[in-house]
Amino acid sequence: MGNQDYRRGTTTHLSVQTDQYYSSKREFKMRAGIPMMSLLDKAGGNLSAGLPFVLYKKPDHAAVRGLFQKSSQLHTADDFDGKGYVFAPFYHGETLIIPDHDADFLYSIYENDGHLNSTSVTTANETGRDFHLKLVTKGIRAILDHDFEKVVLSRKERFDLVAFDFRKIYAALLQNYPEAYVYCWFHPETGFWFGAFSEQLLRISDGKLHTMAVAGTQKWHEGLTWQEKEKHEQQFVSDFISDALKDFSISVQSGNPYTLRAGALAHIRTDISADLKPDADLNGIIGALHPTPAVCGLPKRPALEFILENEGYDRDFYAGFHGELNRDFLHGTGQTDFFVNLRCMQVDTDGISAGICVGGGITKDSDPEAEWLETVHKSQTIKKVLF
Repeated sequence: MGNQDYRRGTTTHLSVQTDQYYSSKREFKMRAGIPMMSLLDKAGGNLSAGLPFVLYKKPDHAAVRGLFQKSSQLHTADDFDGKGYVFAPFYHGETLIIPDHDADFLYSIYENDGHLNSTSVTTANETGRDFHLKLVTKGIRAILDHDFEKVVLSRKERFDLVAFDFRKIYAALLQNYPEAYVYCWFHPETGFWFGAFSEQLLRISDGKLHTMAVAGTQKWHEGLTWQEKEKHEQQFVSDFISDALKDFSISVQSGNPYTLRAGALAHIRTDISADLKPDADLNGIIGALHPTPAVCGLPKRPALEFILENEGYDRDFYAGFHGELNRDFLHGTGQTDFFVNLRCMQVDTDGISAGICVGGGITKDSDPEAEWLETVHKSQTIKKVLF
């Protein structure tokens, strides 16, 4: 891992409730979980000091975990051989890490009272609509010209926040999306990132890898069915992942596709597992998988080039990945657990400007207007807790 002093961004200063926190495994076991407000106040203390932290809750788990960096070093995960929490970009740029040797770990048991925010943003922000329709049309034309089979095209919707409070936003995400991976990341180099989704890039433990292929989107309702376009798109992703894992695996197993509910939306999901070879290299596996066709396209290289040349903005950490590297901090085991950074929002370090990134998979059967509406629906995952 590389280290250097990082630049201090402008941060919002919050009052911090003093409490005693424990970082060693022995003391942690004695203390067990702490109150949720104490966990959030610990995060507020790091924010006031300009120090990185991450709060995260895994899908359908009650424990909200927090990792709080202690020094002002910029740590990067150059080869994924350390331990900590990583935050990786979509394509270019450094992968940041809060390493275990420079961080305190704490957790709290979250109790969801079942009260959900039923607010729905019915009026879409039309800014960028024409550009996105033209972008999708251009993508379809490239597919028909056999440049690639699928491409994932996205847009970024920017807006201003009023009285930004990371604690309120994170609490609202926890309340509304108990089935999702819900996180809040802060770093002076990146500002804030929030997200609520449950697409796993990979989980590795004891030589076994688990991942999933997720694609296709529609509003959730009982008795929903999938069109051939969505089935075809999902099969692209499933086949790519299975093929990419073969070089690192003794065997690869793929289950049957089924419907995954993600808040008010639904997707097609296939679970995939692999028995890894003894010499399988995590860095190599990540390079083979990321970015998957679910966030990039197929074949990867021409789809990626089309995205970089035509989307008109830098995805940054959107459609990247994040999670625990070589350590399950709650249980003390050597597990790696990465999730794809989707249904997310980035907030600048000043706490005033924010942006939501949303996209969708384009195939030869895509309809530009339907693809625009899909991004509108996806943006409500975050907007629901803001407006």
